[in-house]
This record gives sequence, structure tokens and C-alpha cells, in this order.
Amino acid sequence: MPITLVQVDFPHQGPWGAEMAAAFEGLAQSIAQEPGFLFKYWTEDPSQGIAGGVYAFASRAQAEAYLAMHTTRLQGFGVTGIRGLVLDVNEALSRIDGAPVL
Repeated sequence: MPITLVQVDFPHQGPWGAEMAAAFEGLAQSIAQEPGFLFKYWTEDPSQGIAGGVYAFASRAQAEAYLAMHTTRLQGFGVTGIRGLVLDVNEALSRIDGAPVL
């Protein structure tokens, strides 16, 4: 099955770590229900003041639809400086390097 990734990051001033996990648990549960969603790595770097994630979707169309919706949602939270990409996965090379390719 082809996998398409969505990569998102944006300026974030916290919370971080366990506090971030507690604060965004509802959002994580919502993301898990999105059409075509496979998994997400939540990302954070307090030293750079950024947060975001790398999401895997079952199709490019689902990934693109999610990125559009999520960008609008983040903007609704007052987030600015959002960077989002939709990227196809090269499964053959990813398998060589141990990526979880479905």
C-alpha cells in the first residue's frame, strides 16, 4: 500500500513533553479518526520553539485533504507561521532503512 506523509511544523511556546501530551490528548484522538489516517509522530523542539508532526495517510488525496483542514484548524487556534508539506514515500528505499512501511 502506498503511503503519503504530511509534515507540519509551526512556532510553539509550549507546553512540552508530558504537559503537551495532556493538553493535546483530545486533538490526538480527533486526528486518529481522520479518513485514511495511519499514524502520527508528534514532534517538538523547545530550543527552537517549534512543534508539529509527521503523519502517514493511505492516499495522497486523503493527506492533502487533511493538511488543508488541519491548517485551517490551527489558524483557528491563532497559530501562524504554519509550514506543511505532502510527500510521497519511496517504499523500496524506506524498507532498506527500516522504516515502518505498511
